[in-house]
Amino acid sequence: MVTKNQIKLVVSLKQKKYRSQHKLFVVEGEKVVDELLRSGMKPFKIFVDESEKMKKFNTSELVSTKVLKQMSSLTHPNGVLGVFHMIENGEKTDHDWIVALDAVRDPGNLGTIIRLCDWFGVDQLVCSKDTVDCYNPKVLQATMGSIARVGVAYVDLEKYLNTIKYPIYGAYMDGEPVYNANLPEKGVLVMGNEANGVSDAVGELITKRISIPQFGVPTTESLNVATATAILLSEIRRG
Repeated sequence: MVTKNQIKLVVSLKQKKYRSQHKLFVVEGEKVVDELLRSGMKPFKIFVDESEKMKKFNTSELVSTKVLKQMSSLTHPNGVLGVFHMIENGEKTDHDWIVALDAVRDPGNLGTIIRLCDWFGVDQLVCSKDTVDCYNPKVLQATMGSIARVGVAYVDLEKYLNTIKYPIYGAYMDGEPVYNANLPEKGVLVMGNEANGVSDAVGELITKRISIPQFGVPTTESLNVATATAILLSEIRRG
């Protein structure tokens, strides 16, 4: 039977300071929980609201719908809530391309970018310290389990880029069209903040500015950072 202290712990994990303190995070949904388990991530506890689901998650605990709603971050909980141990992510050294994020703040954008890195075979994502927490519940929902396969490191981005020996490409509105760029086998792709783009300090370290050409009406808003990342990674993999 679930205890009040367990409920209190799970609820506390909605806040970054408690996730950091306990080294635990929460994901919701049968598909995402199953994906993390199959990827080898270590579960702390899995809660389900139907006995049928216990057959699939044999280490799970049955709780009432009311209790699951107390623990959930969702308006309408979907019946499976998993608490997992955080991955100790460092900076991987065996890679071809790295994606670096400069103050990306929207959880949905970060989650989608993690998923994109997984899709395009980029196993290292480096984030400035003011980028949204990758264990934020909304980020995790958007990753659809890709958090298990992409290393996410939070660093002083300027110091980190100063150590990089590969070309550093930055996404800009006025850069060279990516379709004309001669992209190398190894490099770093820097994506900037949703409102302000790449910061001036990080921009000074950029080797090459690239852009996605606009073919539509000039007054159209700039692309969402996750959408732009998808296009640029596609071009990088196309070679």
